[in-house]
Amino acid sequence: MALVGVTVPGGLGIFTLAERPELGPRVGSLPSSLPEFMYHDATVGRYWDKLFTDFAGFQIAICEGSDEVIAAGHCIPVFWDETVEGLPAGLDGVLERGVRDLEAGRTPTVVSALLAIVSDAHRGRGFSSVVLTAMKTVAAENGLVALIAPVRPTLKERYPLTKMERYIRWERADGLPFDPWLRVHRRLGAEFLQVAPRSMLITGTISEWEEWTVMRFPESDTYVVPGALQPVVMDLERDLGTYEEPNVWMRHPVSTERSC
Repeated sequence: MALVGVTVPGGLGIFTLAERPELGPRVGSLPSSLPEFMYHDATVGRYWDKLFTDFAGFQIAICEGSDEVIAAGHCIPVFWDETVEGLPAGLDGVLERGVRDLEAGRTPTVVSALLAIVSDAHRGRGFSSVVLTAMKTVAAENGLVALIAPVRPTLKERYPLTKMERYIRWERADGLPFDPWLRVHRRLGAEFLQVAPRSMLITGTISEWEEWTVMRFPESDTYVVPGALQPVVMDLERDLGTYEEPNVWMRHPVSTERSC
């Protein structure tokens, strides 16, 4: 059964992996535009595969035809008390909380978005909005009150020396956010909650970072790295590079009234 309540351009199909488990490999192999170093977060590496097994009903595939996956959404149900203070630290924190909540039998209250992916050939056609709307529908169909998201602003990598707190205040003449991905969220009714200064933590040896970035780091310092939202710290004495990814927590209200 396909998801209900989602407007789909061109008659595309939207399914969860609980409905179409055979789509799992296609969803998992859909390439994202994230830089290489983003695939080396230890917390994500520890828990990500559980999304496809323990949380299949919260993984979304958008299909053209019956089998071609052109976009996907990954999210996880978690308990959140709806206070800013009660938010997880960011993507790492909410992923771990969702797994721990399931293990402890704790009832979730919201769904947290983790990642939205649109294939290269279909970008610019509004499918990112379709993915977010599908996530909200999944939340509603599970009786959960909101979709929260540790958002990675699309253009922040072009301004790595600007603090996230300042960046999210940049607006266009129409009052909407300067950043296009923040703008998509706002247009779908999301509100800002707070900056997550350490949403993800990525560490590696200097040689690993040089491989990931195709750069050289000849001395200990902070470096602007393509794709990073803020500078990366390199410590040659410890043979350690450290990147703390800042994100922005946003909240989408969800109507739990079901369609007839």
